[in-house]
Formats: sequence, C-alpha cells, structure tokens
Amino acid sequence: MAVKYPNVHVQLTGQDGNAFAVLGRCTAAAKRQGVSSEECRAFVNEATSGDYNHLLATAMKWFNVS
Repeated sequence: MAVKYPNVHVQLTGQDGNAFAVLGRCTAAAKRQGVSSEECRAFVNEATSGDYNHLLATAMKWFNVS
C-alpha cells in the first residue's frame, strides 16, 4: 500500500514515544508540508480510533515515517 503523503517525513525513532507526542509530530510535519486542517483532523480521528499500535500503523500509512 502506498503512503498517502510521502512528502511528509516524520522522525519518530529516538523521540518521545508518548501517543500525544507522536500525534503532535505527525500533524506538525503535515501542516509544514501544506496538508489541510481537514486532512490533519481526519488523520487524528483515524489514528486515535484504536490502540497505540493502531496509532503507529496509521502514521506509517499516512506519512513517510522513520
């Protein structure tokens, strides 16, 4: 499956692994690359609809995560 926004790079390794920190890093990176507020909300809604593993899987589905 292709990444939805491959131009949005999010560095998660070596960073705070708290779920709120992950969401913040993802949405900040998306906004810097011009992703709309509506799309950012859609990401947050999807990412928070499950457990922590679902959050990480959603981040990897939407963005270029390393």
